[in-house]
Amino acid sequence: MELRQLSYVVAVAEHGTFTRAAERCFVVQSALSHQIARLEQELGARLFHRTSRQVSLTAAGRAFLPAARQCLDAADRARAEVASATGEIRGRLSVGVIPTVAAVDVPAALRKYHDRHPQVRASLTTDASDALIERVSDGRCDVAFLGLPTDTPLTSVRDHVLAHDHHVAVMAPGHSLATAHNLSLEQLADEVFVDFPAGSPGRAQSDTAFTAAGLSRDVAYEVIDAHLIARLVREHLGIALLPSAFVPQLPGLTAVKVADAPRRSEHLIWSRQGPSPAAAAFLRQLDVTQAELS
Repeated sequence: MELRQLSYVVAVAEHGTFTRAAERCFVVQSALSHQIARLEQELGARLFHRTSRQVSLTAAGRAFLPAARQCLDAADRARAEVASATGEIRGRLSVGVIPTVAAVDVPAALRKYHDRHPQVRASLTTDASDALIERVSDGRCDVAFLGLPTDTPLTSVRDHVLAHDHHVAVMAPGHSLATAHNLSLEQLADEVFVDFPAGSPGRAQSDTAFTAAGLSRDVAYEVIDAHLIARLVREHLGIALLPSAFVPQLPGLTAVKVADAPRRSEHLIWSRQGPSPAAAAFLRQLDVTQAELS
């Protein structure tokens, strides 16, 4: 079993076709297919269902994939550790971020990191906090920036709290409540809301606050993108509750304080197995202490 065979399996699983996987791995498709077939013969099981239109993992493939990722990560980690021992930070850094992160200017942080460590290949993905926790837990992301309801336990990852924040009500200028200096959830309960999808951590922050106040509300528009939330609000289709530190990134809206507002904490997380040298350098840049990393 060779590392390149493992990388081919992971590439096909992630891209869903042999053609795109071969492009990602910089090999011709016939060579990639041949190596996967050899691996399947060695394992005595097919890893993929193949049709003319679709490639999907078999039960054996689903069982094999996490171990394949771990082996590839271990090989990358070994190379990075050797380089680190000689004073050079290299390898890969995979960063996850929620759309409403406000405690850190992530693009600026990545720019600074690239200037310091040009041999590291950094990548960035956006997702909801719960999905990013899963990505960090299974090794698909090295670090991630989250926004969670205050006091949410994080047991599957290690974390550093970046900031605490509260929500404000945001609405289009000209809304009947836009001139208020302070509002309560009870005053907002009869409004139509734009919010994140039900069940997501972003949505849970507001849902928890309304439930604690014994109130219900009408969420007519559920979207993933905070900037789309802002666009819907600007069109007078509803109001929203968003973190106060993030709202300045959304021009053209009026923000009003809410007395019993939802609260959230922003976290920086990494694997419980400890960060790679590349990830550790990024975490230290963001003032995570050595004691937290150890």
